[in-house]
Amino acid sequence: MATIAAESTNKFPKITEAGLDDLRKRIGIAITDTVEPWNYEATRDGIRHYAHGIGDDNPLWCDPAYAAKSPYGEIVALPSFLFSTSRIVSGYCGGLAGVHAMWAGADWTWHKPVLRGDTISTQAYLKDLIEHQTRFAGRSFQQIYHTDFFNQHGDKVAECDSWVFRTDRDEARERGTKYTEARGRVEPFTEEQLQEFYKLYEAEEIRGSTPRYWEDVKEGEALPRMMKGPMTVTGFIGYAQGWGGLYIRTNKIAYKMFAKHPGLGIRNRFNVPDCPERVHWDEPFALEVGAPGAYDYGPERCSWLTHHLTNWIGDKGFLRQSKCQIRRHNPDGDAVFIDGSVTRKFQQDGRNLVELSQLATTHRGETSAIGSAIVELPSRS
Repeated sequence: MATIAAESTNKFPKITEAGLDDLRKRIGIAITDTVEPWNYEATRDGIRHYAHGIGDDNPLWCDPAYAAKSPYGEIVALPSFLFSTSRIVSGYCGGLAGVHAMWAGADWTWHKPVLRGDTISTQAYLKDLIEHQTRFAGRSFQQIYHTDFFNQHGDKVAECDSWVFRTDRDEARERGTKYTEARGRVEPFTEEQLQEFYKLYEAEEIRGSTPRYWEDVKEGEALPRMMKGPMTVTGFIGYAQGWGGLYIRTNKIAYKMFAKHPGLGIRNRFNVPDCPERVHWDEPFALEVGAPGAYDYGPERCSWLTHHLTNWIGDKGFLRQSKCQIRRHNPDGDAVFIDGSVTRKFQQDGRNLVELSQLATTHRGETSAIGSAIVELPSRS
């Protein structure tokens, strides 16, 4: 019978040279021992659950009657839905057992839309391992994966480079240079502040069936501000319901996962191995690893940026590329504003394209994430 190895009650596993050497040997090697994804198929419910998990109620993803009249004639999967079809792109990483992994960004390219009923398969490999010195945890390693996504016809619908930072949990907690003043901070919002946030939700525009033509877009034009939050643990769990998470397993299936990967389980207050993912809902554990509190998911924030874009381009536009870089944790209690602007208009390979920049900031003016994108728009001609 498999056994689950015990951990020290005082220290987390460390990054070691032997572990790094083993990880480097995996670069470029196809990952065959894959973890089952949350979604194999782009079903009506799977698409809707993911969309609702990021607060996106675009009828192109959620309303079959509306989508039937769209250029696609069917419900379309929002671009970020593909996070739910691969644990690798979502942050599941090999090597360095028991060392914390923080999902920190993705560089997406989409080739074709994913429609209701499509079945998605993936191919992935470790692309690179890069050392960094960070304020959060000192010596850290950026672990970059490449994932290709295919539909049931063998067409490549998308590809993505995504990365996590492997950090020393004890070092992040003790260093205290980035979140010392923010850890466990509670700053209640006034009713006036909340009403200002809600006005942004009321004003949110889904371009929908009204085309945004390439000719009408001007360089320097601003995109409408998008609101996300204020962050709550309920919201983080809502995203996990649509996305599936990385290590959320129960009972026998959880036991089998921890038995196969002994370094994965972090013992809780009952001395029971539990998933490291609980930093997103367990504040004491989040504080223990150096975070400011229970915080949002990285792919969730990346999905907010693409939500901002798809609202703007409308049903006849297509999101070609999007890059997101996470800059800090967003703990519960944070409010996030997403702004964007047009940086360039150009034509390439017969396509009418627009390049955009994005910036997500907290209500305190802190940079939460930065993004860039290329979208294809219809032409009046």
